[in-house]
Amino acid sequence: MTTTTPDVPLVQPEPAQDGAALLDQVRSALARYVILPDEHAMTGVVLWIAATHAVPAWAHATRLVIRAPEKRCGKSRLLQIIQALSHQPLMSINVSSSAMYRSIAMAENDPPTILMDEADTVFGPKAGDNEDLRGLLNGGFDRDAFTLRYDAGIRKVEALSTFAMAALAGIGTMPDTIEDRAVVIRMRRRAPGESVAPYRMRRDRPGMDDLKVHLHRWIRANMRDLELAIPDMPIEDRAADLWEPLIAVADLAGGRWPDDAREAALVLSEDREANARQSVQSRLLADCRTAFGDANALPSSVLLDRLKEDSEAPWATYGNTGLNPRRLAELLREFDITSRTMRLDTGQAKAYTRADFADAWDRYCPTEPAPGQTGMPSQPSQPSPNSESPGQAMF
Repeated sequence: MTTTTPDVPLVQPEPAQDGAALLDQVRSALARYVILPDEHAMTGVVLWIAATHAVPAWAHATRLVIRAPEKRCGKSRLLQIIQALSHQPLMSINVSSSAMYRSIAMAENDPPTILMDEADTVFGPKAGDNEDLRGLLNGGFDRDAFTLRYDAGIRKVEALSTFAMAALAGIGTMPDTIEDRAVVIRMRRRAPGESVAPYRMRRDRPGMDDLKVHLHRWIRANMRDLELAIPDMPIEDRAADLWEPLIAVADLAGGRWPDDAREAALVLSEDREANARQSVQSRLLADCRTAFGDANALPSSVLLDRLKEDSEAPWATYGNTGLNPRRLAELLREFDITSRTMRLDTGQAKAYTRADFADAWDRYCPTEPAPGQTGMPSQPSQPSPNSESPGQAMF
């Protein structure tokens, strides 16, 4: 006696995706609608978008900061394209910390991608106290970070996950603690001759959705490899933590992406550190000029006291205990400004003189533009590759 086995429909496997080609398509989609400052920034944004689809594989949730010196620099349009291509985007212009806690906690195993536009209204100097939200964004960088909240309804303490990828766009810098966990993209206004295609959601979104589906399938088919990946890193410490997911994606894709990713990590990390140092030092020069007032000389202790008295300045909380004489000397030494022992009305003390600062004030924070200066940038921005004409699909 023979038996027959009922026909069972064969499930066709998902066709293998070419990861490098998919990332190239994401790059083309971005370049069509937005001009980024350079190819390193483009590489960082493309890899960050791809990494949002693999959050369960990561130990660190990289932040993306998109900032510009003023409006009309393309930051909101870039965030709009990121929203179209990222995994489970959750866009907000203003959000309470409790709403964000719940949004992340409700999808703990596969959290949404948090997108915040106009973040300067949340963290800017006139935004008020948003330390709880900043703490959430800082803590949510690490997978094992949880916040404890008491639920009076059930009389229990809840441990809520804060782990999620997040992108913030705004005018000016974001808090240092956020930028320290972020790939920082410094947008610029388009120069004459630079053009991009207009983005129309009804017309262009279907193509974005299709690309997003293929990107997600490729990432999710390789989650185990991404989870176990230990890529060789060209950088160390916090910078290595935030770039590791992006470089893991690049290594998985292959082609030119591994080399591009490591070069972008080096360049953008160095730029961020240099800009942070320059920002701090330039602010210090300007604040020292205010602290001097009409004085020709100030003891170091008096200069420090006056710097820390400004509640809007960072000096009272700079470092672990506030700006101290040694760190003040280190920062000013970059401008060839040093203290000297002087005999003042109050006795002998280490002091700075107005003459010590004069050259640096003229060079780095003049009160008026120098003759012949127009305020134009010294180098024009460079367009991203964009060979297609407006209205023609690129993916």
